[in-house]
Amino acid sequence: MSLFRDDGVVLRTQKLGEADRIITLLTRGHGRVRAVARGVRRTKSKFGARLEPFSHVDVQFFARGSDLVGRGLPLCTQSETIAPYGGGIVTDYARYTAGTAMLETAERFTDHEGEPAVQQYLLLVGGLRTLARGEHAPHLILDAFLLRSLAVNGYAPSFDDCAKCGLHGPNRFFSVAAGGVICGDCRVPGSVVPSAEAVGLLSALLTGDWDTADACEARHVREGSGLVSAYLHWHLERGLRSLRYVEKN
Repeated sequence: MSLFRDDGVVLRTQKLGEADRIITLLTRGHGRVRAVARGVRRTKSKFGARLEPFSHVDVQFFARGSDLVGRGLPLCTQSETIAPYGGGIVTDYARYTAGTAMLETAERFTDHEGEPAVQQYLLLVGGLRTLARGEHAPHLILDAFLLRSLAVNGYAPSFDDCAKCGLHGPNRFFSVAAGGVICGDCRVPGSVVPSAEAVGLLSALLTGDWDTADACEARHVREGSGLVSAYLHWHLERGLRSLRYVEKN
């Protein structure tokens, strides 16, 4: 029997029995972890209130054996709130739908439990913090998070040099299969010709140039979001269920 302690963000919860829940977290040191939290669905449980989606918590686990992720689910025996991001997210529909898509993305990119994913964890914490504070439009924060998640997982799109031959940009065409913008000589079937403003927006979101992103016109923002969605869908092989609700905003 072993005790483990880690910081984590609650990605989702599932009912278990009459009073328990299975909590899925993205942790700093152990990647994605599922654990059983006993008694948290009782109305008087303060413990359960800390283990809601979007919460950034310090958690103690009790596991059988020497590894946190093993043959059975560990028990979540204690939690302390680091930052209750849900309070600034769940009361606003645009923030909530964007935040839900961020949680789903983080879970999809950490499909092997127990494997550390520190960059993805830090991205999620930073993204939820920015979203809860309302520092930028929710859909821009989401697109920035999606692009950076793709990048840290090895799928960074090119928005300047040709993704196939490296020809210095700007380049006119965009192909999700090729990895971003491509030149005329490398153009492949299915390529599109996005506006320069939309490509510039995505580049700004990827690099953190928020002055450029915040000033972008709505039509170019919608165009850019479509490219991000298509690129994410290609690399995840299926889309995010939660993203359809964001697109209705």
